[in-house]
Amino acid sequence: MRPLLKFSEWQLALPLGLAFAALFLAPLMLLVGVSFFDDEKLTQPGLASWAKYFGDPFTYKIIADTLLLGVKTVCTTVLIGYPLALVYLDLPARWQRVLLFIIVMPLLLSVVVRTFAWIVVLGREGLVNQILLSLGIISEPLRLLQTELGLVISLTQIEMPLMLLPLISVMSRLDPNLRDASAALGASRWRTLFTVIVPLSMPGLVAGCLLVFASSTTAFISQTVIGGVRLIYLPLVIWQQALIVFHWPQAAVASLTLVVSVLSVIAALSWLGRRSPGYVHG
Repeated sequence: MRPLLKFSEWQLALPLGLAFAALFLAPLMLLVGVSFFDDEKLTQPGLASWAKYFGDPFTYKIIADTLLLGVKTVCTTVLIGYPLALVYLDLPARWQRVLLFIIVMPLLLSVVVRTFAWIVVLGREGLVNQILLSLGIISEPLRLLQTELGLVISLTQIEMPLMLLPLISVMSRLDPNLRDASAALGASRWRTLFTVIVPLSMPGLVAGCLLVFASSTTAFISQTVIGGVRLIYLPLVIWQQALIVFHWPQAAVASLTLVVSVLSVIAALSWLGRRSPGYVHG
């Protein structure tokens, strides 16, 4: 009876497995195959593309800058998103729905629209500079476009829903009596936060960090439009090699480098999430 049950379970999972193989594994294997050619016409197999790519010291700086961009974006979204999630917990049900709508609303807009909106906000005549000038904080407009600071600011807003949604989903299931019990035992609000709420909400926090990191490191549109060509990240290198230079083996090597780098960090974060007190082993 049990083997038949397992077979039926595999039958249910088979369509999803075939779709996964067709849409992810097959293109990935194609990238691996293309990377082992030496020329752009794919006529000379070899390792020259790998040797040329990793033989350039600038490659390692690009990889480090790409991963650091993801880390910085994750840190800023956590610093802003976690207090917002705590505010969500303390709101009445009606206002929770309003705040949830505000969080989800940016996802209804194209990332292209949101990115170009940040050009207006961060420009020399934009909203940020106008406010700072009117308050007398600065004497001349700041340069925020084509800088990493401006890119991190824009990515923080763009990726914020990916942090808040899993975080709120986990925190809303916490027993509200836990905070009262902690206070009854003499713990302050800060101690309750760091010893009770944060550990129990860690699975949602880790899930949000995974989503934000993966999305921000591969955000080609935002990196190109806000960061410009002065800031070079792996998605820009892939685009240049594939559509400007037309050297597909080099583009494939850069693509695989991005996949392996991002997956390595995601695997490390997943491992940390499984070791957190709030993780439920099933």
